[in-house]
Amino acid sequence: MNVRPDFSKNANQAETAPAFLSVWDMHSYYGESYIVQGINFNVHEGEILALLGRNGAGKTTTLRSIARMDDPQVNHGEIWLDHKPLHLMKSHEAATNGLGLVPEDRCIIPGLTVEENLKLAQIAPPIGWSLDRLYDLFPRLRERRNQEGVTLSGGEQQMLSIARALARDIKVLLLDEPYEGLAPVIVDEIEKTLRLIKEQGMTTIIVEQNAVRALQLADRAVILDTGSIVFDGSAAEVLENEQLRAEYLAI
Repeated sequence: MNVRPDFSKNANQAETAPAFLSVWDMHSYYGESYIVQGINFNVHEGEILALLGRNGAGKTTTLRSIARMDDPQVNHGEIWLDHKPLHLMKSHEAATNGLGLVPEDRCIIPGLTVEENLKLAQIAPPIGWSLDRLYDLFPRLRERRNQEGVTLSGGEQQMLSIARALARDIKVLLLDEPYEGLAPVIVDEIEKTLRLIKEQGMTTIIVEQNAVRALQLADRAVILDTGSIVFDGSAAEVLENEQLRAEYLAI
């Protein structure tokens, strides 16, 4: 009899450092649709976690639930960031307490220049991410600082969306499909920037259909399948495990 392989791990037992972001028994719905079905995982400060799975596995729903967006509805569970209960907060309160979501559609504000988009997001006075520091990280944005944001190329809009999240001096960066629709050379550039952000201590969760690129960037991986976690471990282990990749990532 064929038995479906079980790649799941109890990551909590293996972790020695305290979690910076912790998701516990989270259940999320879109209307009557039960999408995220009681998941648990931790993210340590300064690491990059790749949140992977096939289409419809619940990845974006998980990100939006953590960010406390109006959709989906989190019916049960707890979300803690740096000892603060995000599950008791609205989305704007979660953002104020350190969450920065970069959605797939980027949500650049029409009618505003690159710099105006950044200044609108920036706390006053900026603590960690001044405009000069953001422009050093994204030189293209400095060159286009007076250009309307929505007229930028797709890759430049993605850079602006990430820079705008950082401008709020966030603690955790949530990236939803940051490589979607971008040329490989632009993906290389954004990946290089994400590595630089990591070197400066940023904690990041990345949802990405290009699983190999995400795994090459990440320290750890969580794989979802129909709303449940089937793997929680090192990114290197997923890259090395052909059966796991084939079963849950189709690669």
